[in-house]
Amino acid sequence: MAAVPVYRWRLAPDGLATRRQLRAIGLRPGGQDVAAQVERPRRRRGPLIAYLYAIDLAKPVRPMTPAKWASLAKANAARRICPDCRRDAGYVIPSSLGMCNACHDRPEPARSKHWKKEPSCPESTGIRSSPA
Repeated sequence: MAAVPVYRWRLAPDGLATRRQLRAIGLRPGGQDVAAQVERPRRRRGPLIAYLYAIDLAKPVRPMTPAKWASLAKANAARRICPDCRRDAGYVIPSSLGMCNACHDRPEPARSKHWKKEPSCPESTGIRSSPA
């Protein structure tokens, strides 16, 4: 890889942009090599580095197909399903908890560690357990 020019923070020439800047104007690098890099100095660690790409060589962003939209919607819906009570929480389940807030706030013995066929969350709708 050939050496690329290095510019100080905010001193890069016009015609170059980062990936995020390209995306903001509806472009993508499109397979081109890095044209330059910008370094932002920090006190106690190494500098932050951002790679720059030529705007004139950038290509337009590919449009989302209906299949991609459907796949994205399915993935986001899966992040909202509580693995404990199997209901849609209405928000993305935090990975730190691993379950919805209602299941997390229940006392420890009431929580199930593994998925059950029947929802165990009191707020879940539908199936109720029959007395044994």
